[in-house]
Amino acid sequence: MKKKEAILKVATVLFANQGFADTSVQEISHLSGVAEGTIFYHYHSKEQLLLSILRQTKDSIVHQFDEFVQGRKFDSGMHMVEEMVSFYLYLAGLMEDQFLLLHQRFLYKCSETNAEFRVCLEEIYNCLTDIFEKAIVVGQRDESVCAEAHPRKSALVLFTMVDGLVRFKNYNLYDAGALFNELMRSCRRMLQGSAG
Repeated sequence: MKKKEAILKVATVLFANQGFADTSVQEISHLSGVAEGTIFYHYHSKEQLLLSILRQTKDSIVHQFDEFVQGRKFDSGMHMVEEMVSFYLYLAGLMEDQFLLLHQRFLYKCSETNAEFRVCLEEIYNCLTDIFEKAIVVGQRDESVCAEAHPRKSALVLFTMVDGLVRFKNYNLYDAGALFNELMRSCRRMLQGSAG
């Protein structure tokens, strides 16, 4: 594994599980086997390291969804929405540390005073919402999704429901798997309205 990859991997796990303030560059250095000076050479500061992780997370999410959709045929836009929801939940398990990191409060505290963090988080959440919105628009075209549904607002509500289930799972608050079928029924009820 390359040094930069090792640094990012270790820092992601530590930031996600311990928090930003409780993770030292010395600890990242020790666990990644990369000298502290090398970490600062590549990332200049712990904040820049965190921003690099967030950018890599966004790129990885977009890439994973692009690969998932590529060449796949959907019966309808509603079917596409359901598949996007299912894939989001799968991806949250596959990228558990990254999603756990995205749910950490310190990121949002940083974004209150640091424009780079705010922009980065907005880009991540916008790309996730875009994925659901595109499926909703396809559904409105083929009439499997209610024409009156506002695509962006509906996508935001849908994203909030799905991401909330991921938070339940990540924090072991509830058996998220037990809610999957009800989540899908809720998505259909919300989006089909008079179209269903």
